[in-house]
Amino acid sequence: MRDGRLTEDVYTAADARLAEADARVAALYPGEPRGRRPVHTVYVPASQYRTRLVADWGKQAMRVFVERGDVLGLDADVAERVRTKLLTEPIEDLRIDFEDGYGNPGDEAEDAAALTAGQTLATTGGTPFVGIRFKSFEAATRRRGIRTLDLFLNGLLSNGDLPDGFVVTLPKVTAVEQVSVAADVLGQLEIAYGLAEGTLRFEVQIETAQSILAHDGTVSVARIIQAAAGRCSGLHYGTYDYSAGLGIGAAYQSMAHPAADFAKHLMQVAAAGTGVRLSDGSTNRLPIGDDLPGAWAEHLRLVRRSLENGFYQGWDLHPNQLPTRFAATYTFYREGFPTAAKRLSDYASQTSTGVLDEPATAAALAHYLLGGLHCGALEAAELPFDAATLAGYARRRPETPR
Repeated sequence: MRDGRLTEDVYTAADARLAEADARVAALYPGEPRGRRPVHTVYVPASQYRTRLVADWGKQAMRVFVERGDVLGLDADVAERVRTKLLTEPIEDLRIDFEDGYGNPGDEAEDAAALTAGQTLATTGGTPFVGIRFKSFEAATRRRGIRTLDLFLNGLLSNGDLPDGFVVTLPKVTAVEQVSVAADVLGQLEIAYGLAEGTLRFEVQIETAQSILAHDGTVSVARIIQAAAGRCSGLHYGTYDYSAGLGIGAAYQSMAHPAADFAKHLMQVAAAGTGVRLSDGSTNRLPIGDDLPGAWAEHLRLVRRSLENGFYQGWDLHPNQLPTRFAATYTFYREGFPTAAKRLSDYASQTSTGVLDEPATAAALAHYLLGGLHCGALEAAELPFDAATLAGYARRRPETPR
C-alpha cells in the first residue's frame, strides 16, 4: 500500500484550526437527553387546581371513553391500553397555569393562589412531570410573574422537596433578552431556596412572531436556546397566540395551518441536536356534547399529524381529550413497532434485508421504541433490546462507528 503525500503537519494544522469549532459543536449539540419525555402537557388554571385534580380528570376521561369510545373504532389492544392509562396515569405532565388560563384577579388573590398551589403540589404529586406557567417577562407582567414563581416555590419547598420532572414555562417571549433574564432569575431562586445550581429549568413557549424572527432579521428561536444558558428543556408551540399575532382569522387558526408548520419547522431546525425537546400546541375544539365525535376525530387526526412530523408532545385542555391523545399515540407506536424493531435489529447485527440504515437513523429508531415504551404503547418484553441498550443507540452520534 502506497503512502499518501501529505505530511503530518497538514493533519495537525486541520485539528488545530478546528479545535475551537469542535468544542463549540460538542457543547451546543449534546444530542437527545436521557430519560422519559411526556406525550402531552395538560394546562389547568391555578384557580381550578386541587388535590384530586388528576384523579378527577382520569375519572371523567374514563367515563366518556367507556360511554362513547366505540365511535373511535380502536383496535382492541389499543383500546385496552387506553383504559389502563386512564386508570393509572391519566396526566403525564401537569402545568398549573397562572397566565392566560388564570387571568388577573389582583395581586392579593394571586399571591394566595401561588402559595396554596405550591402547598397542594407538595402534598399531592401524582404526575411524572409538573410545574407552573407564570406570566411573561414583558414589562407589564414581569414582576407579577417573578413573584408568583417565588411564592409558589415557597409554598412547595416549605412543605416538601422539589418533585422529579419539575419544569416551569415562560410564555410570550418578544425579546431574546427576556429568556436571559428568566434564566438569571431561576439561578437566584436556586440560591434563595438552597437548590443545586441548574436544578430549575424552563420551557419557552413559541407563540409570538418575535420568538421566531427577531427585529434585526435573525432567527430568534435559535438564539433563545442559547440565551437560556442550559436551562431550556423545551420549546412549546402556542397555536392561537401565534396565529392571531400573524393576523390569521379565528376560523383558520390551527395546528395544521401553513403558518404553524413554518414556525414548527424553524423550531425543529433550531433545536435539533441541542437536547431541547419540542411540543406542538393544542386544539380548542373541545369534545363535549353533540360535537364529541367530530372533535374526537379532529383531535385524533391532529395528534397523529404531530407525531408523524416529529412532535411527540402536545397540549391537552380538557379531560375528554385524554382518550384521543392516548389512542392516537398508542396507534402510532403500535403500527410502526414491527418495522422499527426489525430495522434496529438488522442494523445491530449488520444484516441487510432491503433497508440500509445509518447511525443517525438507528438513533431515531431507538428513540421511537423508547417513546413507545415510556408512554405505555409498548411492553419491555416486546422490544428487541432492553431500555439501557436502546438508550445507548439513541445517544450514539452519527459519526460513531458500529
